[in-house]
Amino acid sequence: MGSIKVAVLGAGSWGTALSNLLAQKGVNTVLWGRDAAVIEEINRERENKRYLPGVKISHELIANADLEFALKDANFLVAAVPSQAFRDLLQKIKPYFKPEQILVNTAKGIEEGSLLRMSAVFTEVLPEHRDNYTILSGPSHAEEVGRGIPTAIVVSGYSPEKLQEVQELFSTEYFRVYTNDDLTGVELGGSLKNIIAIASGICTGLGLGDNTRAALVTRGLIEITRLGIKLGARKETFMGLSGLGDLFVTAGSRHSRNYKAGILIGEGKSLEETQKEINMVVEGIRTTRAAYQLAKRLGVEMPITEALYKVLFTGLSPREGLFGLMTRAKKEELNF
Repeated sequence: MGSIKVAVLGAGSWGTALSNLLAQKGVNTVLWGRDAAVIEEINRERENKRYLPGVKISHELIANADLEFALKDANFLVAAVPSQAFRDLLQKIKPYFKPEQILVNTAKGIEEGSLLRMSAVFTEVLPEHRDNYTILSGPSHAEEVGRGIPTAIVVSGYSPEKLQEVQELFSTEYFRVYTNDDLTGVELGGSLKNIIAIASGICTGLGLGDNTRAALVTRGLIEITRLGIKLGARKETFMGLSGLGDLFVTAGSRHSRNYKAGILIGEGKSLEETQKEINMVVEGIRTTRAAYQLAKRLGVEMPITEALYKVLFTGLSPREGLFGLMTRAKKEELNF
């Protein structure tokens, strides 16, 4: 695939892992980042010690801090930035975006303020290129992808042909890519699972057991699905890789920033202390606020999201939040 060029925009853990995967596959890949020190280290040491330590980076990968250089003649643009930075990145690339380019988004979140999913943000900024938008989602820690550990994810978007192109681009013997045309479901599954992962971590931080976490995560999937159906997603999407799969991997893994954040909060750390200790973006924190507001606007019942919102932003103690969920009114289990 040497004739294809890919620009990966964002030199964090996920951008580094994906660009390395493509370079190892023989794809002409440029990794762009704003931090010149990180870019220099990648080129010199063949390692991103801050964001993906211990992973050897292919000598075929070019890292560069010049955005225009990275974008020049690229067939695919991979947006590997946090969801709240996605709009700003799109504004930066807008003057260079070409009709034939495919954008592959990896951000999992809901934009604060607008309460838009990333596909809607893209359509607002680049309306004439709507069909060029795709998203990669699913259970995929950068730390494991970087080490070649078998992983399966899903790509979604508007154009079936472009989904197949992205599927072909990223597929390797250890990285399996499925397609799913339920864009709403794929985006919401990837975004909302971070909320449940923080809540799961709080259970661990409080010293509670597997029974508690299992109940919370299962009920979390119910409310994720409930909001998804309200917005037009298919219920079965939330049983797939971007729903159950991503929830499983995020709500209990040592690699998950959201789960780690929850543990710290459950142990009594403040939100500010938690963010400082993790020292990387925890998507679920801002997504919790956006999802809480969206659920209120739509009249959708999301008790775990509401409880976590109150813990994070109104001073409710984690223990009170959890046991408030346990004493809610009795109801049927599978009520979507």
